[in-house]
Amino acid sequence: MLTADTPSRHVGLLDGDRLGLGPKWEITQSPDGRFEIRHRDRGTPYRPTTRPHSWAVLLDRLEHSFRLADVPRARPLPTRWGRDTELTISAVQALDPLLKDGEPFVLRRGYLPQPVVRMTGERHATGALREGFLTSFVNVSRVEPITQNAEFTGILDHWLTVLSDIGLHARHITALGRNAAWRRREVCGFTVHFRHLDLSIGDIVLLWNADDPTSMAVDLGSGLERLAWARTRQPWWDLVLGRFATTGAAPDVLDAIRTATLLVGGGISPAARGAGGVLRRVLTGVPADAAPLGVSALVRASYNYWNLTSPMTVPWPEVVSVIEREIFRPGRCRVES
Repeated sequence: MLTADTPSRHVGLLDGDRLGLGPKWEITQSPDGRFEIRHRDRGTPYRPTTRPHSWAVLLDRLEHSFRLADVPRARPLPTRWGRDTELTISAVQALDPLLKDGEPFVLRRGYLPQPVVRMTGERHATGALREGFLTSFVNVSRVEPITQNAEFTGILDHWLTVLSDIGLHARHITALGRNAAWRRREVCGFTVHFRHLDLSIGDIVLLWNADDPTSMAVDLGSGLERLAWARTRQPWWDLVLGRFATTGAAPDVLDAIRTATLLVGGGISPAARGAGGVLRRVLTGVPADAAPLGVSALVRASYNYWNLTSPMTVPWPEVVSVIEREIFRPGRCRVES
C-alpha cells in the first residue's frame, strides 16, 4: 500500500486494489511503473448529449453530487494571491498552510469551483491558444486534508460518481499515472490523471509535506469548461465563447478580455508589476483596432459567467471602463518586467 515517507520511495498504491475501484476495472502496468486503468465495459459507444446544460445548471449538478456525499461547497479564494504566484492559479493553493508550512489547517476544504488564471496554456507555433486551453477558467476542485490512504481512494471513487452524474460514465473513463512519488520543493505527491475517451479531464493528487509525511491532503481538479466540452463535444471556441465566437474577432483576443474581466472584477487594476502587471500583460493581446466599438457586451457576458462562482467586487460598468482605458492607453505595448 501507499507510503508517504520520502519522495524517492516507490509509492505502491496500486498493489492489489486497483486504487480501490473494484473488480470492474482492469489494470495495465509497464516495468517503469506507469499504469492505465480502464473499465471492463469500455467498448460501449459514447453519444454526446444533444441538450447542453447552461453553465449555471452544470454547476448546480456538480454541487448537488458533492452535497449528496456530504461534501460542502467552499467559498472561492481571492483572485490576487501574492505568495508563490501573483494570482490564484489552482484551488490546491488552499492547502498551502498544511503542505508548505506544516501548519495544522487549510484555507478551504470541500468542493471548490475556483476561477483561476494561468499563462501556461498550450499554444500553436503562431502563438494562438490550442483548443482545450484558456488563460482563465473555473477549476472544479475538491481539496481535503486527510489522515489515511483510504480517504484518497474514497475521494477518487466518488469523483467517478460525480462524472457519471453529469453524463461522463465510468466505462468511458481511463485513469493513468506512474506508481511513484514526485517532489516539488516542500511538497511530495502521487498523481492519477483522468481521460474521457481521448480527452484529458483532470487529475487527483495525493500530497504530503516532505518533512512531515503525516501532513497529507488530496487535490482533485478539472476544468468546468473542459467537462462541458467532454459532455457535448461541441467545437471548443463555440462552447466557451458562445455567440462571440462568430463575431470575427480572434479567439485569443476574446480570451484576453474574458480574463481581464475576472481580474478587474476581482479588484485588480493595471500596473507595471505584480498582479496588475499580469493584467496589463493579458491586455497587450488586445489591439486597439480589435475593439473599435468597445468591449461592453463581452465584458457583461464574462462578468455574469465569473459571478456564478466568484462574486465580482467591482461593478461591470467600471470593469468596462478600466479595460477600455488600458486598451487605448498610449504606449501600452511596453510592459515593465
